[in-house]
Amino acid sequence: MITAEEKRVASLFKWLMQGVSYAVFMAGIAYFSVLPVYEHVDPSKAVIKLAFNHAGELKEKCRRLTPEEIQKLAPNMRRQTQCGRERLPIEVELYLDDQLLYRASAPPSGLWGDGTSTVYQRFVVTPGSHLLTVRLRDSYRTDSFDFEHSERIELRARQNFVVGFRPETGGFSFD
Repeated sequence: MITAEEKRVASLFKWLMQGVSYAVFMAGIAYFSVLPVYEHVDPSKAVIKLAFNHAGELKEKCRRLTPEEIQKLAPNMRRQTQCGRERLPIEVELYLDDQLLYRASAPPSGLWGDGTSTVYQRFVVTPGSHLLTVRLRDSYRTDSFDFEHSERIELRARQNFVVGFRPETGGFSFD
């Protein structure tokens, strides 16, 4: 038969061992949260990030419906024009000192291809003065680009330089 004193000692031992287990677990988490030191990028380099969402033009031009076509539609669906949903992919080019770093065609997102095209790329480069040129085509144009921006930039070691795009503010932004 186990006495009350033995039960109390067993319970105390159980709580003590649980506390020791928690302490060992927390010490392991504390150690691995700071060590070993991991660096994502060489500290002597800089990073250029090309990151934005943008919707290309509609694939089909809107067309005006005839009065007969409008009449055939349900009353709550009647409209003057009919437009397709699908959008064109966007074409993007990034040059650093007149050398092509990136060229891609980003398809539109969405079930019907009617969403924005997403671009995200990282480039690890040497710090210093560089000529950065970015181009974007979001239309049927084939001879040139719809948006283009060139700028001389000064990169420092460990710097994250972001190239974004906002058509409402004139195009590309360098931050």
